[in-house]
Amino acid sequence: MTGALSGVRVLDTATLFAGPLAATLLGDYGAEVIKIEHPKGDPVRSHGAQRDGVGLWWKMLGRGKKAITLYLGSPEGQEVFRKMVADADVVIENFRPGTLERWGLGYDELREINPRLVLARVTGFGQVGPYAKRPGFGTLAEAMSGFAAITGEPDGPPTLPPFGLADGIAALTTAYAVMTALRAREQTGRGQIVDLAIIEPILTLLGPQIIAYDQLGQLQERTGNRSVNNAPRNTYRTRDGGWVAISTSAQSIAERVMRLVGRPEFIDEPWFASGAERAEHADELDDAVGSWIAERDRDEVVKAFEEAQAAVAPIYTAAEVMTDPQFEALGTIATVDDDELGPVKMQNVLFRLSDTPGRITSAGAPLGAHTDEVLGRYGVDVAALRDKGVV
Repeated sequence: MTGALSGVRVLDTATLFAGPLAATLLGDYGAEVIKIEHPKGDPVRSHGAQRDGVGLWWKMLGRGKKAITLYLGSPEGQEVFRKMVADADVVIENFRPGTLERWGLGYDELREINPRLVLARVTGFGQVGPYAKRPGFGTLAEAMSGFAAITGEPDGPPTLPPFGLADGIAALTTAYAVMTALRAREQTGRGQIVDLAIIEPILTLLGPQIIAYDQLGQLQERTGNRSVNNAPRNTYRTRDGGWVAISTSAQSIAERVMRLVGRPEFIDEPWFASGAERAEHADELDDAVGSWIAERDRDEVVKAFEEAQAAVAPIYTAAEVMTDPQFEALGTIATVDDDELGPVKMQNVLFRLSDTPGRITSAGAPLGAHTDEVLGRYGVDVAALRDKGVV
């Protein structure tokens, strides 16, 4: 079945996480993604865990992409890139602002070749402003957005996530921005620039912090696993050493939880009718819920909450995600055959489309695996370029 983005050609020149993951998401739904790497390879190939010298992160991030090498800093590489741009729909890049222009590959030059080209520029701080040319990573966005300031225990330090949160959010946003620009192209016939600063999307996801400060002078404080908007809301340890998380964002759920744990008298308290007021009594509510949970094994707790139609989730490791029946029913984990590693499991495509579902066609390919195939389309003398170290 043809993918929803079949016929869209994406040149992925970005490195590490946000830009490349955006290209991965487009490829999952049928776009042809050509990954253009420096002959030394994308640094993500050596990031994280490896098996037999093969980077596992790359196997996920590079999935479905045709991997070629091309040094864009060389005149020969730039000439080849111009040929590729002529029939491309999208270029995704994350060089420091001004780099493409210095190479003669700025948008003014590229749109002369292909006026329909969408150029997605994914950088830490965007293309303008006093920080534009600073090195930018997701960690800096997690700090500057206010995320770290509100994360952690009240008496502890600001806390950073142990994974690429801001990069992932930026990747999702970039994929959305590219699709928006492609839709606009259908109306205007012209491509355009997407300027994506990694510091911005995560700020939007933090909710009403900006407007609350603007209107009320409020600054959200660190509350650990608790919420200022409802209670009980926390993580709780079970008798067998497991953990569960519960949320009571809805009033009806909060009432069901208190009945379940044998403390219905709380429901009659005047303050119980408001999530914010319940949050002010979080110590009492956590003690009631936590003591009930501590007397039971995790599976027993989850079953009881489910029967009471109250919201609960076990706190999983990756191992438990891979065996959970709900994830199995959704097909959340896919098995992909790989020439280097054999069958490998990874997260499947993000969502299910009824008519044009996405799919993973391959795991990340070895460095330069498709160089001859792809550049052969453009009449390039690959052997000569290889001799010069351009590919």
